[in-house]
Amino acid sequence: MTKESLLMQYQSECRNALESAVNISKSFQKVFMDTMKLFMAIPDRINFLQMGRYGCFSEQTYRNNFENDGFDWFSFNEAIIREHLKGGRKAIAVDPSFIPKSGSKTPWIGYFWSGCAGEYKRGLEITGIGVIDVDNHECMTLGSVQTPDNATLESCEKNLVDWYSSYLISIQEQLKRISGTVVCDAFFSKATFIKPLYDNGFHVISRFRNDAVLFYPTLENRTGKRGRPKLHDEKIDFENLDITRCTEYKVNKGKLYGLKAYSKALKRFVSLAVWYPMDGRTDKWQLYFSTNEIQNAQDVLDFYRTRFQLEFCFRDAKQHAGITNCQSTDFRKLAFHFNASLAAINLAKAACKKMGIKYSISSCKSVIHNAYMLERFICVSGIEPNTQLIDKLFKELILFTARAA
Repeated sequence: MTKESLLMQYQSECRNALESAVNISKSFQKVFMDTMKLFMAIPDRINFLQMGRYGCFSEQTYRNNFENDGFDWFSFNEAIIREHLKGGRKAIAVDPSFIPKSGSKTPWIGYFWSGCAGEYKRGLEITGIGVIDVDNHECMTLGSVQTPDNATLESCEKNLVDWYSSYLISIQEQLKRISGTVVCDAFFSKATFIKPLYDNGFHVISRFRNDAVLFYPTLENRTGKRGRPKLHDEKIDFENLDITRCTEYKVNKGKLYGLKAYSKALKRFVSLAVWYPMDGRTDKWQLYFSTNEIQNAQDVLDFYRTRFQLEFCFRDAKQHAGITNCQSTDFRKLAFHFNASLAAINLAKAACKKMGIKYSISSCKSVIHNAYMLERFICVSGIEPNTQLIDKLFKELILFTARAA
């Protein structure tokens, strides 16, 4: 790997994606390019002070440019996604993520669920929107938005689930350019979330609780008599599933059955995928569903399991791209920082895919940091560069701290 490799490819991907943005000044474009490079080049905490130390501009310049709330992150990330996610089966993945934060002046600070801690903690929450490529088992983020706190939701006369659905509906035009299928975890399997999305042209794939009340569709023919025809037969007993009503699919480490079922909670028919583990225990089944009644159970299971790739985007952003490091109390700067961190992960993935190397965020960050620091040393050295010596230094030092993927 030479100096023309990963760092330059990373910058090239950023420049190409930036062409999709409109109404941005040349000065903002220069600072933006340098900012995105710094999210991979800075080895420690990524904040305005560090950017002023490592970057080409002053700390105040970065602060001012992070106030740009008009930048279209969705279009920027969409350009990267269309170039690098080539699978035929795509869906929109939605997942909230907890961001530790303190201070009484921080906007929308409150108590949110932390999956790592397994409890509610004080801080911020961002709602991440990603695109999953089911065929290649990959995910890139479209963007994120900060979740309101309880006081703000109460003033709007909404609960958290209502806000999630209303936000997705507000950006439906951008989402439907990619996919009309939304994949989310079991928390979102509520009628108040699914019905508004379904009414606006989305199909939702999620998971029921194991004790969900579901019914077999009726096998009786319509009698032609007055009154509403019968919708369903008896309740489904998952300990004694009626195999004659199901389609069995071959999957690893378990058994998968698919059938059409009526959900009492959602008040609609769904395509249900029932997965039993290989050990044969009937008390550990998992119930996955899609509001698209004709979707087969294998697709439902594949879509839902690929949803977890969005969690890896959050993990990489928290461990290596400084998504939790912003020290501002300005709503605009926080939003810019969250989206820039997630976009940096997209660019790193895109650069690795373009170069045909296996993606490892740790190695990417080490290589880009080393290349960036060597370039900075050479630029400020004030002497005529020796190209042969520089090439030798790059070959020996860039990969010095890189780790295997």
